[in-house]
Amino acid sequence: MKEQIEKYIREKYGIEPEHPWGKYPENTTFKAAENDKWFALIMPVSRYALGLAGSGMVDVVNVKAQPEVISMIVSAEGYLPAYHMNKQHWLTVLLDGTVSAEQVFERIDESYALITDNPTKRIYEAVRKIPKGKVATYGQVAAMAGNPKMSRAVGNALHKNPDPEGTPCYRVVNSKGELSGEFAFGGPGEQAKRLEADGIQVLDGKVDLEKYGI
Repeated sequence: MKEQIEKYIREKYGIEPEHPWGKYPENTTFKAAENDKWFALIMPVSRYALGLAGSGMVDVVNVKAQPEVISMIVSAEGYLPAYHMNKQHWLTVLLDGTVSAEQVFERIDESYALITDNPTKRIYEAVRKIPKGKVATYGQVAAMAGNPKMSRAVGNALHKNPDPEGTPCYRVVNSKGELSGEFAFGGPGEQAKRLEADGIQVLDGKVDLEKYGI
């Protein structure tokens, strides 16, 4: 199972396993490239230390999870309170076949998503949901990203958008339907041009929110 996990993470996330402790070379960690935070830790642990029947060692993987998920799943076979990690935010999964590989991969994906989650990422994800032919206000994007009060953060994120083609920030306007500054999207009138290419009518630097708003 350990080799399967390493292959899965390498192929899906492009992340190589690390062995940070010379004293424990069998312990394997995986860190998100975005922030160098762990999202999975594989290690052998004695069955006795885990409170399991039998003797000898068993491989486990520690993954991050939402507290409500942990409270529901920790009593299921193959799942345990986190070993040597914060039990409110981490979960230990047995890698002895008790839990299927598919379920282990799901836990790893959830852990990775939690580790890499941040407001800017959620803002970009929200903007990508605005359909062609529609616009959203900064406040609407903030709400879609999980916090209606971070409209200013939305503006800051949109002006630093690293993927203009994939994240259509030009579809975001203010609460009155007004477009951003002249040079916000690469030049004078660029936002209006892109909106008009989407089939949205722009009059005097404004969009009719009743007609085009999501």
